[in-house]
Amino acid sequence: MDEAIWTNPARMSGTPCFRGTRVPVQSLIDFLEGGETIDQFLVLYPSITRQQVLAVLGLADIRMPECASSSGPAGE
Repeated sequence: MDEAIWTNPARMSGTPCFRGTRVPVQSLIDFLEGGETIDQFLVLYPSITRQQVLAVLGLADIRMPECASSSGPAGE
């Protein structure tokens, strides 16, 4: 994951960004939620590689079930 994401409290207030850029990872998530494709994202941000995008999505795929299983219904 270190090849795909970096955080630095002195840059972008510590927001996780794609390594070597100031593009927040959240930008990819927002882009995909808006119905755009990975290819369109890569055209918009040519400094980001497909490998970085796939690594981030792979991490999200692993982490989402963990997050869902650790949280109960509201109010618990």
